[in-house]
Amino acid sequence: MTQPARLQKPNPPPRSRVLRDEPFRDAEQAWFWTIGALSARRDGTGRGMPGIPRPCDPDDVIKCLDTLYRQRRIDLRHARILRIWGERQTAPDPTRAGERAEARIWREAMDRLEWPLRVKGIVSQNNS
Repeated sequence: MTQPARLQKPNPPPRSRVLRDEPFRDAEQAWFWTIGALSARRDGTGRGMPGIPRPCDPDDVIKCLDTLYRQRRIDLRHARILRIWGERQTAPDPTRAGERAEARIWREAMDRLEWPLRVKGIVSQNNS
């Protein structure tokens, strides 16, 4: 005699789901992953970046950014620089005269994005 469905033990998760999601080391790494995953989604080439399982969806990082925007902690200038350099998959170089101003805006945005991502467990708590 079988047990009713509500009393049966649930099946263990598949082996691939047993692996712990690895948080990003910093906001910059999370941002580049997010842009890559969103580009892959837009292009129809897959769900995101293959490899290490992550503790979030790209939309979670975007929601943190949106919250900062609504709180007026970042503005459209920051969002523009994040988009441009995120698509290039590199940060602007503060040692190059033509990138110095954008590097300052990039750093402001990353510094402000770091904390909400840490609180949500998207960025590792072990970094300082």
